[in-house]
Amino acid sequence: MFTDIVGSTERAAVLGDNRWRELLEAFYARVREVLQLYRGREINTAGDGFLAAFDGPARAIRCAGAMREAVRALGLDVRCGVHTGECELVGKDLAGIAVHIGARVSALAGSGEILVSQTVRDLVAGSGLSFNERGKHRLKGVPDEWHLFEAILN
Repeated sequence: MFTDIVGSTERAAVLGDNRWRELLEAFYARVREVLQLYRGREINTAGDGFLAAFDGPARAIRCAGAMREAVRALGLDVRCGVHTGECELVGKDLAGIAVHIGARVSALAGSGEILVSQTVRDLVAGSGLSFNERGKHRLKGVPDEWHLFEAILN
């Protein structure tokens, strides 16, 4: 699961470095609390982005929804992307094409959206989660077109 703060650069410019750093620290704290509740594993952070791994895609989607709500209390909106696939463990980091796909899926999400690949949607059949069709997309640097869906959480 990838998350990214929507409009972070603009927000940082308005707040200034010190206040932005404080807000970012509060963001990380909230995200980490939610990750713990859903048994997610923090892989790394880059700027205002977050990469986490889970033992199943339905848990990742539900965590993304809870995370979205938790950071709204800070006045922040996030976009999330979820993909699953084979990854290489490099130290404590994950690598491989599945990681690149997850990042590209997340980049296509709008404010407050949780986008998932068809792979994820297919794997969570029977979980009670529902999805809206988002069409086929080319993911930068990734072969083929990818069918994406927006996860709908109530």
